Amino acid sequence: MKRSLLILIVGVITALAVTGTAWADLSKAEKNLEREAKRLNDTAAKPDGEKAVVKRLVAELKATEQQVQALRDRRLGYGEIAIVLSIAQTMPGGATDANAQKVLSLRQGPPIAGWGDVARQLGTKLGRIVSQVRKVTNNANREIRNDHARAGKAGKQTLQELPQEKQPEKKDPEPPSTFKGDGRPMNRGGGAM
Repeated sequence: MKRSLLILIVGVITALAVTGTAWADLSKAEKNLEREAKRLNDTAAKPDGEKAVVKRLVAELKATEQQVQALRDRRLGYGEIAIVLSIAQTMPGGATDANAQKVLSLRQGPPIAGWGDVARQLGTKLGRIVSQVRKVTNNANREIRNDHARAGKAGKQTLQELPQEKQPEKKDPEPPSTFKGDGRPMNRGGGAM
């Protein structure tokens, strides 16, 4: 029993050490790229985010909506799609389906390669890819904010354009300040009887 527990503890420690070493082996650019990919995925998860992200991927990485959808069908997140298309864009011919497939085959292996290795094999700098993914994310977020601002402004204009219903003037019947009784005026208040 004690031996089993000791083996389990050593196994867990080894697994943590290997995982920590793998993270430490990532270059600064790869860590930045992973962070930017996560930001883009988070942006796509916002209301209207997916539409804005796809629009920015098409505009900035010179891809088509069909390419983006084909990569989504392969169960890639928007961050990975941005990385694939950004690396493919640096290749001769740009972000074509064939170039995107080559990037994916290098990434998915065998052997499985990190984004830094893929970029090196294709002769590009990972820092440039990080910048492009960051730009897509920032512009998608800006587009979402602008769309919400336009929607808010349009809502205000719609409210202003609606005809204001004319409310009939309410006249509260005010009691007269004096009463006429037997011909003599009587003031209202504590002294009136």
